[in-house]
Amino acid sequence: MKRGHLIALVVIALLVGALMVTIQDASTYATFELAERKAPEQVTVVGQLDLDQPITFNAQTSMLRFTAIDKDGQRCVVYFNQPKPTDFERAEEVTLTGMSSGDTAFFAQDILMKCPSKYADEAKLSAP
Repeated sequence: MKRGHLIALVVIALLVGALMVTIQDASTYATFELAERKAPEQVTVVGQLDLDQPITFNAQTSMLRFTAIDKDGQRCVVYFNQPKPTDFERAEEVTLTGMSSGDTAFFAQDILMKCPSKYADEAKLSAP
């Protein structure tokens, strides 16, 4: 076998290996029910804040506790051990990456928020 062919095969094998690792490592979108079944695997849940339940933040421990509602309407208590995001209560949607404890809570490692657009507020003010 020629040296060029051998190098090409090694490069292709490395690319296929890198692709497999990337696909295997990607988080999956889930509901709280699926997160419970996949525990302790990391998943991403998209939902909304349950504003009828208390949102508490302990500044001494940097623990944020709130209730979220997933796309199927299931509620779950969420713990986030980092500082509370600015304007957290105004979020229209939250994307939680973390893992379920199996039956009682979801432990978020990362929170992304979709906040209301400032342009929507300006459009309401300027409408006749």
